[in-house]
This record gives sequence, structure tokens and C-alpha cells, in this order.
Amino acid sequence: MGQAFRKLFDAFFGTSEMRVVMLGLDAAGKTTILYKLHIGEVLSTVPTIGFNVEKVQYKNVMFTVWDVGGQEKLRPLWRHYFNNTDGLIYVVDSLDRERIGKAKAEFQAIINDPLMLNSVILVFANKQDMKGAMTPMEVCEGLGLYDLKNRIWHIQGSCALKGDGLYEGLDWLASTLKELQASGRLPSGGTSLF
Repeated sequence: MGQAFRKLFDAFFGTSEMRVVMLGLDAAGKTTILYKLHIGEVLSTVPTIGFNVEKVQYKNVMFTVWDVGGQEKLRPLWRHYFNNTDGLIYVVDSLDRERIGKAKAEFQAIINDPLMLNSVILVFANKQDMKGAMTPMEVCEGLGLYDLKNRIWHIQGSCALKGDGLYEGLDWLASTLKELQASGRLPSGGTSLF
């Protein structure tokens, strides 16, 4: 009884560590989002060759965020970052209507990988400040989110440069992962079990 109470208390009030992989096509804004969340500033970025990894503290969750380059030649390497992933942050360039089909194909490949089947999904529909950007609803339809069965997902409109929507998305991710951990469906350092 005492052990169960302690586990529940820690899940809600203790600091949890969660592993998150952030993916998306090139130029979607992944690195900008990572450093806006990590240091609160926008850094001048270049296309990521390989990965960036940073710890991001949000409320009582310490996220280890792996930002992996989105260029086509790097995408086959994405799966090497999937093991023990609690959450996926998938970033979509909402201006890039021409590649929403490609974004969907890559997204579907990620979420259907056996190592990602239990990961919670947060989609940032980025660049919402730009004229002509797809709405979060359009991005949702473009990725086929409504067709997902037995998956926990959320879409959040965002503007990485201004920080709009980033903390709302992170809040959803943190609270969802904490709830799953408290219910025993997300063991510490592992993936969810449903």
C-alpha cells in the first residue's frame, strides 16, 4: 500500500524524466523549437546534419529531446532514435502545402514502427504566423490524424520564432505522460504499455 502511494505521489509531484524524439521534414522548425524551449531564445540555425539533444525542464518533467535532422538522406536513420521513446513531437511546416503528402508518409512510417507504437504524439503545425499557412485542422487532415486508432495524439498550432503554442503543446505532453505514468501505463524510462 505504501509503495503504491509513493509511486502515485512521485508520478504527480516528483520530477519525471521523459525521452522525446522530435522529427519532421527539413526546414519545418524543429531546431528553432528545441532552442526556444531550452533557452527561451531563437538562435540562428543551419540544417541539422545528425542530431541535437537538449534537456528541457517543464514544470515537474525533465524532457530529454532528440532533434534529428529532417533531410531526405537522414530520414532512414530516424529509427535509430526510437528505442525507449515516451513521446514523439512531429513538426510540420504549415506553409509547405506541396510536401504535406511527404510529411504524412514519413509520419505514418514513424508511428507504425514497432518501437514507436506506444509513444504519445504531439504535432506542432508550425509557422502559423505566415500568410497562407495551413490551419492545424488542415495539417491534422493532411497527416491522417483522425484515422489513428488506439493512439494518444494532440495537434498544436505554433510559431517557433515567437514561441506561440510551444508551451501549450509541451503542457499537454507533460500532463499526458504524467497521467500515463501515474496509471502504470508508462513505466519510468520506458514506453507506454497500451
